[in-house]
Amino acid sequence: MKTQKLIECVPNFSEGRRRNVINKIAAAGKKMVLATEWNADHNRSLMTLVGEPEKVYRAVWEMIKVAVKQIDMRTHKGEHPRIGAVDVVPFVPVSGVTINECVKLAERLGKQVGKELKIPVFLYEAAATQPGRVNLADVRKGEYEGLVKEMRKPNFGPNKMHPTAGAMVIGARKYLVAYNVNLDTDDVQIAKDISNVIREKNGGLPGVKALGFAVDGKAQISMNLVDFERTNIDGAYAAIKEEAEKRGVKIANSEIYGMIPLEALVKMARDGLQATDFKSNQILETRIYE
Repeated sequence: MKTQKLIECVPNFSEGRRRNVINKIAAAGKKMVLATEWNADHNRSLMTLVGEPEKVYRAVWEMIKVAVKQIDMRTHKGEHPRIGAVDVVPFVPVSGVTINECVKLAERLGKQVGKELKIPVFLYEAAATQPGRVNLADVRKGEYEGLVKEMRKPNFGPNKMHPTAGAMVIGARKYLVAYNVNLDTDDVQIAKDISNVIREKNGGLPGVKALGFAVDGKAQISMNLVDFERTNIDGAYAAIKEEAEKRGVKIANSEIYGMIPLEALVKMARDGLQATDFKSNQILETRIYE
């Protein structure tokens, strides 16, 4: 049986407070949007789309156009790093599609955004054209305010920020698990210290990017687990628990932000329960779907 071509796209928008705006953006994606997440402190939302490459591409393009009209970066404030109204748009292969095909989609979207919307676009991850732009944090260095003062040469579009929409990052990558852990303290410095310890860049957990924020009155470690095969949710949780206890605090709760692949949960069962032979096709719903 021929494998269906499917991709995932998870555009992140710099709006997490105005529900009517979030709804308008999601509505533009129509039935392609599987899930929507937002946070007022981060002032950010993300939407997960899955489907055939061309249908996802068209839906994301419509969502981008709506977001650019609705979001003004000149007045945007939030905890999360960002450079534009549509901050980052990653394409992810799901089935029957290679990472190179997702790179082509990223390049095509970048050209269209730059030409038709006059927004500077930076390519990242697998679509990056230079080593210093693979990591999203490097691309967003200085954030929106920094790029307004000193613009870096984009891959597409004008060499200046859009008056209201700022700039955009587009790329292709593997599955990413967005995972947040909230501590039972409002001391954000503790979250920042733990983030410094666990992030891969500082010699911590492999495949982990982490930042400390104040969210809903709690100190939060906000993470992107970019390779759950190397560091999964349970591994990140255990490391944070250990570091928190060293500092005399506990974990209040944690949250999975957006959607995650089934294999990440299966791996948690294998590792956490030592169920070494456990496979995804042992899950009843998986067999029914097949």
